[in-house]
Amino acid sequence: MNRLTRYSDQAYALLRIVTGFMFSFHGVQKILGILSDFQPAVGSQLWFGGLIELIGGLLVMVGFQTRWAAFLVSGTMAVAYFQFHWKFQFGPQFFPAINKGELAALYSFVFLLIACRGGGLWCLDKRQSR
Repeated sequence: MNRLTRYSDQAYALLRIVTGFMFSFHGVQKILGILSDFQPAVGSQLWFGGLIELIGGLLVMVGFQTRWAAFLVSGTMAVAYFQFHWKFQFGPQFFPAINKGELAALYSFVFLLIACRGGGLWCLDKRQSR
């Protein structure tokens, strides 16, 4: 296991890049309608969520303004989980596997980690500070 420790910074950077890319695709679906039959009305809460997914995901992926972008999308996913998945219903609906909120909950915590750690390797934040 000690051999893997030397790659922790690279693994974290890959986590940030892949998570940002996958997250931004949800925004592409909502905003641009690509590979999706559903497009929310412009100006609706879901449309703004899609805009945050698209822009925030791209910012996290490239590592530009990483901390604030990750914090914003973490909060967005927390709202998505509580408002659209859990709906504050107790009982079986509380569990993410039942209410289909696993991705929202997981994204919320992964982006919270990224907000706390920052861009790490291979990010534009470091180029900006030079």
